[in-house]
Amino acid sequence: MTLPKRAPLYLGFDLSTQQLKGLAVNSDLKAEHEVKFDFDADAKGFSVKKGVLTNDAEHEVFAPLAMWLQAIDVILQRFKNDGMDFSRVRGISGAGMQHGSVYWSEAGIRALGSLDDAFGLEEQLANAFSHPYSPNWQDASTQEQCDIFDSHLGNAYLLADITGSKAHHRFTGPQILRFRTKYPEKYVNTSRICLVSSFLASIFLGRIAPIDKSDVCGMNLWDIRAGVWSEQLLALTAGSSDTSDLKRKLGAADVPDDGGTFLGGISPYFVRRYGFDHSCAIIPCTGDNPSTILALPLHASDAIVSLGTSTTFLMSTPHYKPHPAVHFMNHPTSAGYMFMLCYKNGGLAREQVRDSLPPSSDSSNAWQTFNDVATSTPPMGQSSDLASDMRVGLFFPRPEIVPNVRAGTWRFIYKPDINMLVPASDTNWHQPQDDARAIVESQFLSLRLRSRDLVESPNGSHAQLPPQPRRIYLVGGGSRNAAIAKIAGEVLGGWEGVYRLDVGENACALGAAYKAVWAVERKPGQSFQELIGGKWREEDFVAKIAEGYQEGTFERYGPAVEGLALAEKEVLKGQKNP
Repeated sequence: MTLPKRAPLYLGFDLSTQQLKGLAVNSDLKAEHEVKFDFDADAKGFSVKKGVLTNDAEHEVFAPLAMWLQAIDVILQRFKNDGMDFSRVRGISGAGMQHGSVYWSEAGIRALGSLDDAFGLEEQLANAFSHPYSPNWQDASTQEQCDIFDSHLGNAYLLADITGSKAHHRFTGPQILRFRTKYPEKYVNTSRICLVSSFLASIFLGRIAPIDKSDVCGMNLWDIRAGVWSEQLLALTAGSSDTSDLKRKLGAADVPDDGGTFLGGISPYFVRRYGFDHSCAIIPCTGDNPSTILALPLHASDAIVSLGTSTTFLMSTPHYKPHPAVHFMNHPTSAGYMFMLCYKNGGLAREQVRDSLPPSSDSSNAWQTFNDVATSTPPMGQSSDLASDMRVGLFFPRPEIVPNVRAGTWRFIYKPDINMLVPASDTNWHQPQDDARAIVESQFLSLRLRSRDLVESPNGSHAQLPPQPRRIYLVGGGSRNAAIAKIAGEVLGGWEGVYRLDVGENACALGAAYKAVWAVERKPGQSFQELIGGKWREEDFVAKIAEGYQEGTFERYGPAVEGLALAEKEVLKGQKNP
């Protein structure tokens, strides 16, 4: 069926570390145009590597704002070259890498509101900022400020209880505190502070856009339960009990409760320069992780596990149960929350075990050898006796975030009948063969340990099942590995099964485009899941790749969760008392 020429389009942008991506979908959620701008390959005049500049002496990682402006100029031209009719676009939203901050000057804000369509954004706004760079999420310059944040309310648990997370180097509050003390004159000359997401929305709106209700939770400044800025944390960041100036810089009164709020029509600059219709709606842009969970109509208690170089676990939940080891944020489109875990050691750790295995006579494929060894080993290396010893390992080639430990490998034998751990030996742990299953199990056991209080038993005919996710969606390179998917289902459950979600490399941009569709087309009270779920064609993006919950096997991993928790405590204790 050929769409009418004037059928609406919706744009989603993803401003990430290494690229700006743009995606246009129609009302049926079909992608019609897709473009990207790679900062290393395409940017002119910026000596970036993997999208950023670094100051190793101070552990700083940052990006030039003018480069982002250049990218927006070019990507819109690429849309035009691809034949896009901008007058069809009814809504725009976007995603930005979380936590990064942008510091606008008063003159820059005036320039944003009076752009000349004869010139590009880079030409007119390159000097619009009191500081020409935005700290990147990889920045690690704020350890001193993080220590101050964690102690300011009493401890990291209390900070996480209020803001959803303990202090992290990349979080915006500690970054602003450091910026104020390192660049006091620039801070004074800052009129507004944006996140990367609200910067992107501001460009298309022609004035400073409010911070999104989900992305604001990545700042260590927002009281999630109360839905307001934390006065104590604002005072800490401002260096004064008078927080009015910092509130003004943040646009404190402007965080909308509705993720689909109509912020206004597109800036006249884009109407004149590209032919957008003046009624094109600008919708709040959100963070990259919140946008990822909008790439499909996720049900509450569905889980997304990203199996790349690192591992990320995302789940929507109606419950707010913060802890320093995890991140809680407002859900970007609903009244609930989203829960996130981030691990540094994912694919790299699995690859190290894979490479340590002796070649198989049956296969020259190293991954096939890994899979054969992993799937031929019984769960936790146990005998048929469920009270027998379990193998529990921690495999961290790089320092880990969850738990916060140094690089290393630790192997234990866990005795579930007496809840005791002993170091493994050559007689009960055969390296490297026993490592293959153990590393995959340990990674998924950590996810189960930290999500178990957030999942519930299913309703209806499955109500007799233990608490677990409804579905497990795997994304990233590891999602193509059948053995990993099989073990994911055995450990994590998922009473409807384990699925691979394949949206290419565009999950964030796709989620942003869907958000724009929902915001513009929804009926009063219609949820994102209802509208997008009614349009979304699961068969185009999702395939079931493994069974989820398996009676007996899932229950066997219950004691293993306790064994992993005990192993982590043992390693942390040894780290504090070497």
